[in-house]
Amino acid sequence: MQPVSATTSSPAETPRRAAIRADGVSVTYASGTEAVKNVSLTVPEGEFFGFLGPNGAGKTTTIKALVTLLDPTGGAVTVNGFDARRDRRALRGSIGYMAQETSIDLELTARENVRFACEAYGVPRGERTARIDDLLALVDLADVADDQAKTYSGGMKKRLDVATALVHRPPLVFLDEPTTGLDPKARNRLWEYFRRINEEGTTVFLTTQYLEEADQLCDRLAVIDDGRIVAEGTPAELKARVGGDVLSVDLVDADAVTVERAERVVRESGLLDGEGVVSRTDTGLSVTSQRARRVGTDLLVALRDAGILVEGFEVHSPTLDDVFLAITGVPAGERVAGANATTGAGR
Repeated sequence: MQPVSATTSSPAETPRRAAIRADGVSVTYASGTEAVKNVSLTVPEGEFFGFLGPNGAGKTTTIKALVTLLDPTGGAVTVNGFDARRDRRALRGSIGYMAQETSIDLELTARENVRFACEAYGVPRGERTARIDDLLALVDLADVADDQAKTYSGGMKKRLDVATALVHRPPLVFLDEPTTGLDPKARNRLWEYFRRINEEGTTVFLTTQYLEEADQLCDRLAVIDDGRIVAEGTPAELKARVGGDVLSVDLVDADAVTVERAERVVRESGLLDGEGVVSRTDTGLSVTSQRARRVGTDLLVALRDAGILVEGFEVHSPTLDDVFLAITGVPAGERVAGANATTGAGR
């Protein structure tokens, strides 16, 4: 599938300096697995950029190449004007990075963790106390600043991770699935912090499996599938790309055999007139078509006549979940078959 970019720019706009530029980046592991294949993207300064893809598609491998945690086997990376091969030390000092796994020391207090990060990033000694207090207030941990991190909830630990990633006030921060595993309330609190730092001028590069998160936060998105960029644009542009409405069908029995039968019935009904996308979901089918509203009832009748019981259905305008499903063929958060779990390829 060829990359599709829906991005347009007004002639009156003044081009912003690129915070991130990746040109033809590829990563091949020693096992021969191609995790990232000729990825090119540009993120302007000040943008909130979302990087989406199924599990195993190459999101984390790409972000590790951008932050110099691994060397690409091909292509070039420039971040904040620093070449990833020649200026690795300067590049690392110019970014914040919040990995999926926590980087905090659970035996230390929040204050001690942030102080340690200040030392690691070379924050001037005379500025550290005020910087620590400001950051702990930003992430709502001031009241528990002197409690050991091991006593914190998952959401509090994530917020402390945010604080340690921001101690040196980087102009660019990478967030690799920062809200995975958190409850909705904890996720929303982190969203507030991410919005705030972006509004203050920080460029944000976010990978996430929560598409509502990407829709709410991101100015622009790219979708990676099987190591390649397959779509790029604003959330609105990507939704418009789907073309039509979406009929979601929940089946009483959503086992693999029944869903496959249902998909065949829909495709062979002739009601879609040869256009549209039919995809399998965890609960049944998703049918994206210009004709979805007109033929939805007839499709349900066709399923009933085939002996397939429908539990519920709805027709709605496309969401990012629908975009993701139409582009990648799998629901958000689902693992790509064959992803290499032992080497970390394509994570």
